[in-house]
Amino acid sequence: MIIEQIWTNNAWRNFNYLIVCPETGDAMAIDPLDHQQCLDVANKQGWTITKILNTHEHHDHIEGNKPLVQATGAELLAHIGAQGAISDIDTTLVGGEVITVGTTVELQVIDTPGHTMSHVCLLSKTSTPVLFSGDTLFNAGAGNCHGGGHPEALYTTFSDIFSKLPDETQIYPGHDYIVNNLQFTLDREPDNKVARNLLKQVEIQDTNNPLVTTIELEKQINCFLRLDNHEIVANLKDSVANFPDKPTPKEVFLALRALRNDW
Repeated sequence: MIIEQIWTNNAWRNFNYLIVCPETGDAMAIDPLDHQQCLDVANKQGWTITKILNTHEHHDHIEGNKPLVQATGAELLAHIGAQGAISDIDTTLVGGEVITVGTTVELQVIDTPGHTMSHVCLLSKTSTPVLFSGDTLFNAGAGNCHGGGHPEALYTTFSDIFSKLPDETQIYPGHDYIVNNLQFTLDREPDNKVARNLLKQVEIQDTNNPLVTTIELEKQINCFLRLDNHEIVANLKDSVANFPDKPTPKEVFLALRALRNDW
C-alpha cells in the first residue's frame, strides 16, 4: 500500500490522501478538498483515481468531490448517514465493511461518531496498521463537536475504538493541528516531558513531510488518551467548577473537550 499525504497549505491546514495499490496503480482519494493537487500527483505518478472517500460531510472534506468525479469518473463513498449532506454518493458505508483498492489494498471501515454522527475512519489490513482518522483523532488531539457531532459519542469512539488499537498503529489525520494540540496538552499537563520535547520538533517540521505518530506515542502526548493522569485530573479540579473528586474517565474527557473548545 502506498500512502501519499498531500499538504493543501490552506487556512484549515487540511491533509488530503491518495491510497494506492502498487500492483495496479489504482488509487482512492480521501477527503480531496484540493482536487487539482490530487489529480496532479496521481498523473505525475501514473496512478488512476478510481474511488473517492469522504470521512464525513464537512465542506472542507467534500468540496473537491464533483470536479474530481468529473475528471476521473471515480466512485464516491461515504457513511450511510451522510446521504443528503453529501451529494451523489455512489456507495454508502457502515462499520465493518472492507474497501478494496486495486488488488492489494484492503481498508476496514470503522464507524466513529463524535465529530459528526456520520463519520468513518479507515484501518488498513497491513502488517503495520494505519488509521486514516479524519477529524476524530488528531495528532495529540481530538476533533471538536460543533458541526453536528456530540462529545459523549466522541468519548465512546476514543474509549472503545482508538484506545484499543495496536500500539504500532500509525495515525494519518485530516488536519495538521499538532502544534496547537501539544500546547493544549502542556496547558493541562505541564510536566509532560515527551510532549514538551516533541513540540520543539514539530514547530519547525516540514508540513510536506510531517511527523507520523502512533497510538503508542498518542498515549504519551494526547490528553484525550490520558484520562487517568493525576496531573490532568488535578488541574481540572482547579479549572472546572464542581468537578468531582473522583471523576470517571468520561467526565475527564468531557471536561477536556469543553476546555479545548474555548482554549
